[in-house]
Amino acid sequence: MNTSITGFTPITAEIADQLRRIVGPGNVIYGDAERLEKYSHDEIPEPAYAHSPEAVVRPANTEEVAAIVKLANRARFPVTPRGAGSGLSGGAVPVCGGVVLLMDRMNRILEIDPANMCVVVEPGVVTNDINQALKPHGLFYAGYPMSLETCFIGGNVAENAGGARAVKYGVTARYVTGLEVVTPTGEVLTLGGKLVKNVTGYDLVQLMVGSEGTLGVITKVVLKLLPLPRASADLLVLFRTTSEAITAVPRMVSAGGVVPTAVEFMDQTSMRAACEYLTETIPYAQAGAMLLITVDGADASQVAADYETVGEQCLAAGAIEVYVADNLTTSERIWRVRRNMGEAFAVITCHQTSEDLVVPIARIPELVAGMEALAAKYDVQIPCYGHAGDGNIHTRIVMNPAWTLPRWEQTLPKLLHELYTLTASLGGKISGEHGIGHKRKREMPMFVPPAAIDMMRAIKRAMDPNGILNPGKIFDS
Repeated sequence: MNTSITGFTPITAEIADQLRRIVGPGNVIYGDAERLEKYSHDEIPEPAYAHSPEAVVRPANTEEVAAIVKLANRARFPVTPRGAGSGLSGGAVPVCGGVVLLMDRMNRILEIDPANMCVVVEPGVVTNDINQALKPHGLFYAGYPMSLETCFIGGNVAENAGGARAVKYGVTARYVTGLEVVTPTGEVLTLGGKLVKNVTGYDLVQLMVGSEGTLGVITKVVLKLLPLPRASADLLVLFRTTSEAITAVPRMVSAGGVVPTAVEFMDQTSMRAACEYLTETIPYAQAGAMLLITVDGADASQVAADYETVGEQCLAAGAIEVYVADNLTTSERIWRVRRNMGEAFAVITCHQTSEDLVVPIARIPELVAGMEALAAKYDVQIPCYGHAGDGNIHTRIVMNPAWTLPRWEQTLPKLLHELYTLTASLGGKISGEHGIGHKRKREMPMFVPPAAIDMMRAIKRAMDPNGILNPGKIFDS
């Protein structure tokens, strides 16, 4: 058997023919570098993290997924599951080559079950489509992330995706009660179910959630649902400083008694870039930070009372101005500022890196101050934005456009090391919602004890003895 430098068997014409027999000839891409390139990367902006697959295979059902994984074990080639490719960790990038298992054909909403307050879906369903289907039933899935209109639910589960609503509703894991999974050796497991409570042995459902496609291929998901809020409103709140903005967050709950649905943070660098990109006239120049706050509830009068309370607590914390958006047009106007952060900085330069840090909420001002100091020290832009209500701060470190590429490549590792060291000193972690993938695995030992990494490796070896499922992710095996 011929093996590549990765230790795996290359995808030969014979293996490609076997894959075609499993999924049909029109559902295998092989020997076409131009078509394969699309699947060599996710949304990470740096090309250094890309790696082309040798083949892309599009199964239509669980049986086909199991057959592909069993073939991979026999022939010893790697399999990398992929949803919409909207991730920011390189989790769906086939770093060892082999096959990308594209789940886009498994895109059905299988069952809406109002009596049990759940929905059963395949992994290739666009997350936003779930809630569109649930609206007539007065229900919704609350765990969706910021990229809800493009991402697949299978990828959300694999990464335990978060998002703006995590303050009130939590992240994906809270809503996954059951899974159908193809194991790394090709067996089909049904885990959990339509259950509110379940302590029958180890919680293998939650082991799979957030495992980044390294322990199994998700083929069905059971999601817990909630009643659809009947009213909501957004507040755009300007502050002079980051510290004042963050101080307002716990005040809303402790003093005001209101748990917001979302609390998004943007520093002035982020606000300026996004507003200029969108030609938006929000008066950001006087502010050092902004909070975008959403409240929702069962009726409009309660929501109005809640946003009045939130606004009062923000003013007591030092807010300069509080703007209320209580209709779809004005809400969309302010939310698009937050959603267009990536695009705003992409027009400055293609050389940038995206980070996904998380710290205790009260330490956010120290993290932001540290980022500002690093930006000044290294003469780069480090915009800060993200989910202030849960301590998850995103940043894009943007190369100075006047620099040469070699200077950027020499500077970035030193800057990142200082940023990660700062984050660790504040009791933080390297990822709040985007995952480790292969982008952040080198830094894992800074944040996870060696014994814990060894435990993860032991689980991986036990479940994937041939190491074929999404190798090269989270840690080196």
